[in-house]
Amino acid sequence: MPKRIGSMSYTRQEYVHSKPPTKVTRYVLGDTSLDYDYAVSLVADHSAQIRGSALEAARITSNKVVSTITGIPFLIRVLTYPHEIVRAHKFMGFAGADRLSQGMKRSFGRCVDRAAKVNAGQPFLAIHTTEAGVDKAKEALRRASKKLPVTCRIVVTSLKEAKQTQT
Repeated sequence: MPKRIGSMSYTRQEYVHSKPPTKVTRYVLGDTSLDYDYAVSLVADHSAQIRGSALEAARITSNKVVSTITGIPFLIRVLTYPHEIVRAHKFMGFAGADRLSQGMKRSFGRCVDRAAKVNAGQPFLAIHTTEAGVDKAKEALRRASKKLPVTCRIVVTSLKEAKQTQT
């Protein structure tokens, strides 16, 4: 059962003896040296915990869709880091284990995975691209959102306009 979002974060790793590794292998993919026109972001509709394996699946899916097109430069960034340590108390789930699988109430459990806390309206996956690749980036993020446990929306922002307003 997932931890409630409003509860206190569990990130103190010095007390954890077997830290689960992060499943996300790369946080930045693509060409970082280019100037991109648009940023297409995946934004959470409500607060949730996203496991590291779900973030990795979304990253792989979006990379696969965007990299099938040749000639359009892109940069994929995973904007959140899975700091949260997820614990689970394992039960026996086979027939005849009724007496054994009761367990303790509110048990602490063992470290199973890591998760990232995402607030409502927070972007957590972004693809930077040129004007020609915006539609493909939208399609990549639409497919990536199917791998995630939270409903998302896709937001397109112009990086050129943002740079002009800063100067």
